[in-house]
Amino acid sequence: MNILILGSGGREHTFAWKIAQSPLCNSLYVAPGNSGTSQIAKNLNIKVTDFEAIKTAVLTNTIDMVVVGPEDPLVQGIHDFFLNDIQLKHVAVIGPQKAAAALEGSKEFAKEFLYRHNIPTAAYQSFSASNVEEGYAFLETLKPPYVLKADGLAAGKGVLIINDINEAKAELKNMLVDAKFGEASSKVVIEEFLDGIELSCFVLTDGKHYKILPTAKDYKRIGEGDTGLNTGGMGAVSPVPFATETFLNKIEERIVKPTIQGLQKDSLPYKGFVFIGLIKVGDDPKVIEYNVRMGDPETEVVLPRLKTDLVEIFKAISKERLDKINLEIDERTATTVMLVSGGYPETYEKGKEITGLEQVEDSLVFHAGSTIVNDKVVTSGGRVMAITSYGNTYEEAIKKSYQNINQLHFDKMYYRKDIGFDL
Repeated sequence: MNILILGSGGREHTFAWKIAQSPLCNSLYVAPGNSGTSQIAKNLNIKVTDFEAIKTAVLTNTIDMVVVGPEDPLVQGIHDFFLNDIQLKHVAVIGPQKAAAALEGSKEFAKEFLYRHNIPTAAYQSFSASNVEEGYAFLETLKPPYVLKADGLAAGKGVLIINDINEAKAELKNMLVDAKFGEASSKVVIEEFLDGIELSCFVLTDGKHYKILPTAKDYKRIGEGDTGLNTGGMGAVSPVPFATETFLNKIEERIVKPTIQGLQKDSLPYKGFVFIGLIKVGDDPKVIEYNVRMGDPETEVVLPRLKTDLVEIFKAISKERLDKINLEIDERTATTVMLVSGGYPETYEKGKEITGLEQVEDSLVFHAGSTIVNDKVVTSGGRVMAITSYGNTYEEAIKKSYQNINQLHFDKMYYRKDIGFDL
């Protein structure tokens, strides 16, 4: 098969790394890709939301399957675009159709879905600029901290957790009236704060059947001890040590099954990954949010633990035969640490040369915000590279990642030195 991956981050490099190992993969393309994908696939300089350019590339390169990495094209309906085009409808697309992608595209839609199917989640209400006063009143009924979520896509930055009631009211106005996150915060969901420890559950579905991938936990904040601003993710660990068999059974029975059944009941066509952001409150799992694609940096620890041929799995998804697949998982732990540009997630400089890549031993390097300029690998984004290692314990794996990070350098390179600190 000829396969096209859409995206340019560490997640997409990991997909490319895994897909390239499959005997079913003939030619591999990534659009737009990065310096890492260019070593194992052909990068195409196409934006992930330029559907017409993607169509041209698919026809030119006789692509049989498109794997969608990020959420934007899914929320904008790329799967529907393929189905509605006579020249493209035979191409398998891994990712849900637009109606189902609203689970990530709208926080309010997701909350309504959770309530409708009795899936445990935080109490909430949603508000717009026209009833901001009611939003203030609702905040008064809650105990701090206060959780404010922009309804639409805000690149992982649209969730605020605030301890002070007056600050929460000011931020609500900021989001709704002053459009802090643009169109994404024209509606805001306010919900009760759930106190616990977070983890992510990843599910593959063909719309009828499902398979649960290994759990992972990522670290969102820029500072050690989970302090400072939210980022796209600074590191991850898989499996999650506190997710016991009993707890995993609760996740499957109370959350995964009703989610897949809910998609069917609501006629939401789904072929791809369901990423369920969870929190363990006491001994019970509750849903924080849905994403309609794999997480990043979680992909960098989940896929390296998957022994089964990924193209075989995707093929089964496209033919609604996922129940025929047996997932084989590596028992070892995988951990990843993200190297980021100095200043990220605020302003940072690009174009810094990355050295020491050839010195890395016994770790996987997944490129994210990096590109090739004059035969040199240089930084091109905030999150630059993910260093993934295996170990019999997460401590052993993380130690290996940190040892290899010592070999790497670029100007103002930053990373968290405490990934796994809370486990």
